[in-house]
Amino acid sequence: MQEKHKVSLLVAQVLVLLISLIVYIVARTYFIYHIRFTLFEEIFAVQFLLAETFLLIHSFAFFLDIVSENRPHNPPPQKKPDADVSVAVLIPARHEPKEVVETTLLTCLNMAYKNKTIYLLDDSSIESFKLEARELTEALGVQLFTRKNNRGAKAGIINDFMATMTEKYIAVFDADQNPMPEFLNHILPFLEGNDRLAFVQTPQFYTNTDASPIAHISNVQQAVFFEYVCEGKSTNESMFCCGTNVVIRRSALENVGGFDEDTVTEDLATSLKMHKKHWQSLYYNKAYTFGMAPEDLGSYFKQQSRWAMGSFQLLRKLIVLFFTNITALRPLQWFEYTLSSSYYLIGLADLFLISGPILYIFANIPAYFMAPEIYFLTFAPYFLLSFLVYYASMGKKKYSRFDIFKVQILSMMTMPVYLRSAFLVLFNIKKGFQITPKGGSKSVPLRTLWPQYVLWLVHLSALTWGVLRLYYFPSLAVGMNVLWVAIHTGMFAGLFYFNKE
Repeated sequence: MQEKHKVSLLVAQVLVLLISLIVYIVARTYFIYHIRFTLFEEIFAVQFLLAETFLLIHSFAFFLDIVSENRPHNPPPQKKPDADVSVAVLIPARHEPKEVVETTLLTCLNMAYKNKTIYLLDDSSIESFKLEARELTEALGVQLFTRKNNRGAKAGIINDFMATMTEKYIAVFDADQNPMPEFLNHILPFLEGNDRLAFVQTPQFYTNTDASPIAHISNVQQAVFFEYVCEGKSTNESMFCCGTNVVIRRSALENVGGFDEDTVTEDLATSLKMHKKHWQSLYYNKAYTFGMAPEDLGSYFKQQSRWAMGSFQLLRKLIVLFFTNITALRPLQWFEYTLSSSYYLIGLADLFLISGPILYIFANIPAYFMAPEIYFLTFAPYFLLSFLVYYASMGKKKYSRFDIFKVQILSMMTMPVYLRSAFLVLFNIKKGFQITPKGGSKSVPLRTLWPQYVLWLVHLSALTWGVLRLYYFPSLAVGMNVLWVAIHTGMFAGLFYFNKE
């Protein structure tokens, strides 16, 4: 009864959030439509409102995921696998440290399920890594699969391997992901219990969180995704494969022509192909695998760039699908895939949001077109309640409020990376698949982080000028813009905290 009351309270809060969101967007739209300024100011105001709306919709979708996670769910059907149900355990690797691959092979060998075969899919092009792969597989008694080219990167080598395999299921682990002994015993019953279930995705958590601030906050950032977002997607039959810590039905993968080799996030694109053919997917929120987080900004930005580019590539496919075959997905699946493929547009949205206060302080160019009092009255309810629900939900999972704020800081600092990824995909500039470097933390040089430093200096200048304006010509409008610039200045200053060995 107490749990039911908590869910009802959460639903009520989210409904109030929805009302507050609608009131704010309607008020903003009304003032933009009725107040006339210069053409540039009006165009910028509309773009600013679109950026706000984009972020508000994504944040509200997250609150829906929180509700979904808190609601009771009927357990999916399960059936104990027969002894002849075979599994190919795949570890794709390319230029990975020997000790990292060895640990993963050992943990895979240690899985309790008997009818499994371990395969190291080595796609290295450097002879020393090829030699290490041969030595490891011979010493540990696992199978080695190689090929002569790197077509399709990770997706390509799995597809090439599939032509040689006979096993019913494929379990995929990245080279730094270490499954626990009972992993397969817990996951296979779901697949055996539902013939239309294409794959079961499980979360990943990092064990090297004490290595650096980046590693620690990356783990918290992953928790936001795996502990809430994935639950919502699974409920809406839209959970996508994350490329590792997943067990896939081979026949489902063959039915869609194997992994998609046209994007750098083959897992997400392949999931879309499966859902188009009405295969089902499941997210099982139990951590049975642990891996390694990026330990410095360079590694983190490389990881985020790959994920962003893959999402933008999928967004392009999704737009084509929408106009050619709108019935391919159910409405909730369209909603979820639109959210997933457009998420990294937060870089563009954040760019407009940080530009608004700066332009007002330096040039009196408005972004809001509404009196500060009305802005405060319409925006404050949504802002305060959303923060309350967000921080309370993560606190429930034992994550500190300060760590959650650091996640937001890290996301803001990654804005130039997301913008660059969008540019590369927009102009179809090819960029090869890049692995996230493992082991070791080092500071990134100034020449690499110049966009972040420039943004911090611009904010610092705007903050200084804004404070002077506020001192000599005090006004509520200037004060509110100075407040936003101060917050953003502090967030970009996080560069000095994260960029260290």
